[in-house]
Amino acid sequence: MIPEIGQLALILALGLALVQGSLPIIGAAKRRLAWMAIASPAAQGQFVFVAIALACLAWSFVSNDFSVQNVATNSNSKLPLAYRFSATWGSHEGSLLLWAFMLGLWTTAVTIFGRRLPREMRARVLGVLGLVSCGFLLFMLLTSNPFDRLFPIPADGRDLNPLLQDPGMVIHPPMLYMGYVGFSVAFAFALAALIEGRLDAAWARWTRPWTTLAWTFLTLGVALGSFWAYYELGWGGWWFWDPVENASFMPWLVGTALMHSLAVTEKRGAFKGWTVLLAILAFSLSLLGTFLVRSGVLTSVHAFATDPRRGIFILIFLGIVVGGSLALFAARAPRLGLGGAFELVSRETMLLVNNVLLLVAAAAVLLGTLYPLVLDALGLGKISVGPPYFETVFVPVMALAVLLLGVGPIARWKSNRVPELVARLRWAALASVVAAGLLPLLIGRWSALIAFGLLLACWIVASCAVELLGWVRQDVAGGSAWSRLRRLPRAHAGMLVAHFGVAVFIAGVTMVKGYEIDTDVKLHIGEATEVAGYRFRLAAVQDVTGPNYVAARGTIEVTRAGEQYTTLYPEKRTYTVQNLPMTESAIDYGFFRHLYVALGEPLPDKAWLVRVHYKPLIAWIWYGCLLMAFGGVLAASDRRYRSAAKAARAGAIAGARPA
Repeated sequence: MIPEIGQLALILALGLALVQGSLPIIGAAKRRLAWMAIASPAAQGQFVFVAIALACLAWSFVSNDFSVQNVATNSNSKLPLAYRFSATWGSHEGSLLLWAFMLGLWTTAVTIFGRRLPREMRARVLGVLGLVSCGFLLFMLLTSNPFDRLFPIPADGRDLNPLLQDPGMVIHPPMLYMGYVGFSVAFAFALAALIEGRLDAAWARWTRPWTTLAWTFLTLGVALGSFWAYYELGWGGWWFWDPVENASFMPWLVGTALMHSLAVTEKRGAFKGWTVLLAILAFSLSLLGTFLVRSGVLTSVHAFATDPRRGIFILIFLGIVVGGSLALFAARAPRLGLGGAFELVSRETMLLVNNVLLLVAAAAVLLGTLYPLVLDALGLGKISVGPPYFETVFVPVMALAVLLLGVGPIARWKSNRVPELVARLRWAALASVVAAGLLPLLIGRWSALIAFGLLLACWIVASCAVELLGWVRQDVAGGSAWSRLRRLPRAHAGMLVAHFGVAVFIAGVTMVKGYEIDTDVKLHIGEATEVAGYRFRLAAVQDVTGPNYVAARGTIEVTRAGEQYTTLYPEKRTYTVQNLPMTESAIDYGFFRHLYVALGEPLPDKAWLVRVHYKPLIAWIWYGCLLMAFGGVLAASDRRYRSAAKAARAGAIAGARPA
């Protein structure tokens, strides 16, 4: 009965999505208040029904209802409760339902926090979101119904993929999807502006907080996925250039460009067409990621679907969304105008070049991701594009973007004299060069690549310090330096925090790439190996039993300078239902380094293969991501965004007429 309730809820949600995607847009064109007013209740009702459907599916998993094919395929009675719950979105069908839920959540947020928007703009935005929701709900009901029944009913399920039986599964997909789907709001605002033929500073202020929040969630989602892979896969890598990792990274790059472009549109009225195009591209890449993951064209832990009908449906949907929005852009973009003029040396120019570099980086990742798929589809053979390509092409482009990142916030709007810019940044540049040259020598080994990576990190920190110092020294309204610092707008503070997070991230990547130590050693019980001043002794290996697995658990005693430091317990598991082996690493987390141990295969002479890693500053990679996300939250909470549309709403009511 519960699955049938969920099925009915999806059908009702589709009906409301059709209403939401049609009447408000028509009402905005004809200026009919009643038709536009339908948008909010339709969106909220749709969200309620999708939430009911998700709750029904979750209950089916939690209660082990193996009459539901989705549950029988992706769960098992031995699966712990937390993983039975997270298995709700561990399948192709469940992940689509989670997508629809997140889309409903974002849409409902627009109905609540967008009440001050002009009526026509609000109706068009909600209408576009309704049309997107129609596509996903149709996809689910026609090709990927999460509530399909299975007869005869099996006695037990096939179990969840062991890689997904991890606490990361509870939070990583929802966080990632909040970012993915969040760009649909920026996309809807962009299409609404194209339909209306008007895009100004007020529009940018309405769009910026939604875009920033979506980018923040996506930052956290990508970072969580990276950390999950780091500790779960057992060999210590934190980024693999997996096609599905790339699918989430590309919207992040374009979303970063979109945030910067929106800042220019708000401040100077420039980059209007550029901003709309970036909004379309960010959401289009999110949809492309959906196609890659769920079409069956990838072989990955993330790839769920194998039915080609699903891939064709998503490809058609992607073509309609991307093709339709780009056609609308081509037809209506000239009406938006060019905006304010600016000189060659100005903040606008810096941001423009920055955005071009981000797009080039995204295109490089896109090429490396799709090229093997296209060759395979054309029957030209199978190839693999790995880290050497991405690191050769992507890293130099992003290095240029990082160098500009230090200059952009210092440059003035519209026009800036080169000598003035050099004067403001000369000490930051000198300090960065000195620090980058000395730090590798102090650590113990100097190399050009390490010095260059640290130069980029130090450059960002120094330029942020110059920007902050310049703000504190402003003689505005008197007061102390602290009082002036407190008047720093949250959007500006968020930018500085996020940029500092980029510096921390770069420092972490540089140090772990330059100074990590990885070693695989053969150890008998009682034997030890020494890595980076730490002694790792294999004290014992014991058989243990978990709820749905058996494991060999190693006891690794770690000493330093002859004194006991810590004990680590890596495991080599076998999940009994599917008889799949898994490596569970053991990590001693530290602010400046991680000690990473993984238990390999048993060897014939009663020895074990043990993988030992020393990873300096690797935690800074994720600390940097957290700082970026915190900067995004700060920027999105700027008070001017909460009152951006007061005046516009009053003017929008005039001229509207009842149905």
